[in-house]
Amino acid sequence: MASNIKQQLFSGVIYTAIAKYSGIFVSLVVAGILARLLPPDDFGIVAIASVIITFFSIFTDMGVSAAIIQNKSLTKEELSDIFSCTIWTGIGISLLFFAASWPIANYYQNDILRTLCQLLAINLFFASANIVPSTMFYRNKEFKFIAIRSFVIQIAGGVAAVTAALSGAGLYALIIGPILSSILLFGISYHRYPQQIHFTLGLKVLRKIFSYSAYQFLFNIINYFSRNLDKLLIGKYMNMSDLGYYEKSYRLMMLPLQNITQVVTPVMHPVLSDFQNEKERLASSYERIVRFLAFIGLPLSVLLFFTAEEVTLLIFGDQWLPSIPVFRILSLSVGVQIILASSGSIFQASGDTRSLFICGVFSSFLNVSGILLGIFYFGTLTSVAICITITFTINFIQCYWMMYRITFKRNLWCFTRQLFSPIIVSLLIVTFLLPLQYILENMNIFVTLILKSFVSFIIFGAYIQLTHEYNILEKVRSILGKLNKQSNS
Repeated sequence: MASNIKQQLFSGVIYTAIAKYSGIFVSLVVAGILARLLPPDDFGIVAIASVIITFFSIFTDMGVSAAIIQNKSLTKEELSDIFSCTIWTGIGISLLFFAASWPIANYYQNDILRTLCQLLAINLFFASANIVPSTMFYRNKEFKFIAIRSFVIQIAGGVAAVTAALSGAGLYALIIGPILSSILLFGISYHRYPQQIHFTLGLKVLRKIFSYSAYQFLFNIINYFSRNLDKLLIGKYMNMSDLGYYEKSYRLMMLPLQNITQVVTPVMHPVLSDFQNEKERLASSYERIVRFLAFIGLPLSVLLFFTAEEVTLLIFGDQWLPSIPVFRILSLSVGVQIILASSGSIFQASGDTRSLFICGVFSSFLNVSGILLGIFYFGTLTSVAICITITFTINFIQCYWMMYRITFKRNLWCFTRQLFSPIIVSLLIVTFLLPLQYILENMNIFVTLILKSFVSFIIFGAYIQLTHEYNILEKVRSILGKLNKQSNS
């Protein structure tokens, strides 16, 4: 059983990683081209529309997708009932968002925002309609197909966005990709898992999964404000250019976060949910994942801090220079966020969505307080970034205290000790990069990026080899041996 779980996790992570990391290049190229073709104001306006539609999209799911994965007993007929409900819900929420475009545009005093919201209403419908077909891939652990699907859609959306921008579509180029992606995602998913549409709301089956999905839904609402209130308020009380700079910094910070956590966490819930009645095994399995994520996230956080200028200018260009201080500060939170992002899957897999909800309430309170303090008291983008970084750290401590005390009923030391070694190697990297930062000052940014990255990788590799965290040399010898045998044969 244990070996099967390990194999499923490994297989799922590998296929998801292939899609994600092959898509990094595509997303960076697309982001770099669009950042050079469009001004910061355009990104600020689209950021507002994206944030608001994200809120409406919460009501399209309502925790249903996680409940489908968790509830293994749902019949084909019950899934069709849920699908029907999501169709009617999608139509209703799309129309509501379309109508809301007028007061949204009036609030931000921007007429273009109204048109953007009306066009993005299409996304809401397809996002809702796609819940059941898409979730079936995760429920059935079809990670290879998910990986291929994601990569194809990412390329299609990126090509569409760049083509539109080069054709003079302006800021509308920024929404063409998401709209096309949502349509393609539904089309592919529905083709693989077709569902029947009933002229009913499917309330009977919804009641069956409500006890699980309710807390998940409430968590999603609270988490939304925790993650997006900063953008809503910056767009209103500062200006769209400031929001554009902030949004680019935030997205750049989220890029490694998403491309690491979204490789692991989508796999965790479907696979580890098999342990929902074995909390001890679930905890011990998760601790190995935490150690792995910490070894990636904490050193990466350090590297991003010291290469913030190089990364920003190389990807986005000189017009995004004001984003650098914000990105540098936000990068300090990458390590804890990479680990923290996996916690939701564990609360879900253990069936403890109540604790997930409570953690969301605490997180939201902290983040909202930090955002309000940064915007209205200090009044600068860097202060907002500092406050958010602090609140993420406090939320990290609270979340894992609750997970181990309430969900696992396990000593927190079991979790804490997984962080010691990753923290040590991160501090070693700081020790070397700090003087290097001044030595390389005024040099070509491409050269400094390579040198800083090289030094960091050498320190990291040497540490995990000498501490026997991972035998790199033995792995290299094994690969070279296999290659040598193949060449001789």
